[in-house]
Amino acid sequence: MEAMFTVNNLWILVATCLVFIMHLGFASLEAGFVQRKNVVNILFKNSMIISIGLLTYFFIGYNLMYPGDDYAGGFIGAFGVMDWAAGAIPEVDGVVQYAAAAEGGATYTGYADFIFQAMFAATCATIVSGAVAERVKLVPFLIFATLFVAISYPITGMWHWGGGWLSEMGFYDFAGSTLVHAAGGFAALAAVILLGARRGKYRADGTVTAIPGHSMPLAAIGVFLLWFGWYGFNGGSVLSADANGVSLVFVTTSLAAAAGGVAAFFMGYILFKSYDLSMVLNGILGGLVGITAGADLMSGGEAILIGMIAGIIIPLSIVFFDKTLRLDDPVGATSVHGVCGIWGTLAVGIFGASAGMGQLVTQLIGTLSVGLFSFATSFALFSILKATMGIRVDEEEEIRGLDLGEHDMHAYSLTKEDGVFQLTDSGSTVVR
Repeated sequence: MEAMFTVNNLWILVATCLVFIMHLGFASLEAGFVQRKNVVNILFKNSMIISIGLLTYFFIGYNLMYPGDDYAGGFIGAFGVMDWAAGAIPEVDGVVQYAAAAEGGATYTGYADFIFQAMFAATCATIVSGAVAERVKLVPFLIFATLFVAISYPITGMWHWGGGWLSEMGFYDFAGSTLVHAAGGFAALAAVILLGARRGKYRADGTVTAIPGHSMPLAAIGVFLLWFGWYGFNGGSVLSADANGVSLVFVTTSLAAAAGGVAAFFMGYILFKSYDLSMVLNGILGGLVGITAGADLMSGGEAILIGMIAGIIIPLSIVFFDKTLRLDDPVGATSVHGVCGIWGTLAVGIFGASAGMGQLVTQLIGTLSVGLFSFATSFALFSILKATMGIRVDEEEEIRGLDLGEHDMHAYSLTKEDGVFQLTDSGSTVVR
């Protein structure tokens, strides 16, 4: 009993480390997809989000999301700090009561549960960071991230994972296609609407100007780090070291990611007549987001189909938001996390053992409820910040770059030749 408990607990902590690495993946991906004059700013935001997320989740988020049986079927949890004393397995006369804990349904300590869930909470806010890149003010964004992680994310998370009303209804979201990714994607959508497009993105004559990221190698590294971390994101959500369960999730996660990348490759070529690396990278992420809701339920073929559809969705959705709605999302967060999050959640009602019209309707209710709450909360928070502090940097700062305007530093070593700052490794100008 003690050995199995220890193995389970160790796996949750290893999975936590893998989810932590996802934050490095997000930082690398977002840094690669922005212009080099804004790299420090995006890295700063990602560094602060994980720090803010852990602290706010300890002080308010964890209890709000996991309030206990007294709040079963409810809409909101309990406000308060994590119960530190309840984190450890009780001891009697110096003997740890593993058997008693197992009989109560525990497979790991409360400390392990907190840190694993806290990494998820910070991930949700990180999704918004990339969508508002290159024009959002730093301090208002950090205020938003603090409130979002402390209140909005835990409330919707409690609806299902904390035993709330969606759980009672039979809604299913294994590792967070909706509770993490769609929640973050729709928060990003609200922010993008209020913030507006980057300067020069949409011209008066109706044309759309591409603003390419400065480092595709960095973006690719970020995606592979995210794929690697997703084994902890999904694998840890088994909540034990069960051999069959964890192995199945690893396989379905891998197959969906691979199918997403391949499908995005073909769809990107059909749309753009070119081999677009950014679409393939986002297709991989779309496949990962899509399988997350039902990774423990799907066969290999079902996982491939879910990932393939997500990969097809990605280019279509990005074009729709960018060219039809004229909403500027530098990293495609609304498509990858919002749209594919909805698709992955609905896929639970279409495929797998729990599939059926009743389950599909329940999945639709759940994903729309979480998405709308997250959108409305984020829209309200950003609206208040916009009215009181302003959320967008001025035009001069946007042209010069947020690295200088907000941080007074560059991401790369520079020399000055003929009055123009240039990168020492490539000679490319910083401000373009």
